[in-house]
Amino acid sequence: MVIRKMHSIHQLPKIYPILDVSFIPPTGRAEYLHKLGSELANAGVTLLEYRNKTGAEAELLADVKILRTAMPAGQVGFDGVHVDAGDMKPAEARRLLGPERIIGTLGGSAAFFPGVLAEPVDYFSIGPVFPTRTKQTSTPPIGMDGVKRLRAEAGAAPVLVAIGGITLTTAAEAISAGASVVAIAGALFRQPDPAAEFRKWIKLLG
Repeated sequence: MVIRKMHSIHQLPKIYPILDVSFIPPTGRAEYLHKLGSELANAGVTLLEYRNKTGAEAELLADVKILRTAMPAGQVGFDGVHVDAGDMKPAEARRLLGPERIIGTLGGSAAFFPGVLAEPVDYFSIGPVFPTRTKQTSTPPIGMDGVKRLRAEAGAAPVLVAIGGITLTTAAEAISAGASVVAIAGALFRQPDPAAEFRKWIKLLG
């Protein structure tokens, strides 16, 4: 997983694209990634997560190298991780990566996981807000009421990333409900022109 290093690690953009490996075509992979990365950078993407839970390490490294080449240095770099349940513990990731890297983790769904808000991370993903086809999960959607409830539980300071089934028509509502950021995967990368679609989101959310 790869995330841009920001000038301030606590300032994330409102729109957080997640490029799941399932969206990458089996043929013309390198050309697709280079074109996609270049177009997303030109469209204003400043944070991108590459998610590959099933591929070999060589595949992951090759994909990341292409994306980083396509997205000019100084605009987008890949300097962080998102750790989910079953991955490395957030505190261990922080110990290994140091204070300047972006580290995020799953905060919870119906409620925050016990003790998670004390973890040394920069953001907490919450959800799924709505049903999602991109990531296998048996967790029931929390809806906008869940976003409001988790914001109230977290307080004002933590960065909360609403994830799961967010669309262009529900993104602003998620922000109003208390999310700091909305993460999008299928809503962006299932479109024929992801960069053009991203521009619509930027126009809506700023």
